[in-house]
Amino acid sequence: MPDPTTPVPALAQIASDASALHRALRVHPADRASVLATRINDAQQLAGTALRLFLTLGPQASQPTPTDLLLLHQVAQIAKAAQDAGAELAAALARGLENQRRQADAASGRVVLVGPTPQQFIESAIDLLDRIPALCHAMSRDRPISPNR
Repeated sequence: MPDPTTPVPALAQIASDASALHRALRVHPADRASVLATRINDAQQLAGTALRLFLTLGPQASQPTPTDLLLLHQVAQIAKAAQDAGAELAAALARGLENQRRQADAASGRVVLVGPTPQQFIESAIDLLDRIPALCHAMSRDRPISPNR
């Protein structure tokens, strides 16, 4: 569980994990269902880490300050971006499998594929993941660390 007085290490881990997933989606094509399923799992783990940080930071004060609420809002944005990226990747997986099924079932050579394409869903996930490191770095930079907190 992250230390509630210094969320910086947890934010650094979240940023690192988001960057690694972003790179993996950019560099290694998710052309196999098993690869895409692994990436979905990675996005879900990323969201889980952000949600654990949120839960750790949440009970800090019975009377949260505006700064506390802003921090919680930013962590919630990170968790939502990671969850949304996972959902986009799951949609890419489902669309890819649906398109494969349509191609296999086609009696003629002509197949009508459903859009958006799996790659478009993956690009959307990449865009969502791209925001996470910037949010983490901004929070780390702007977060006042007080010893009596």
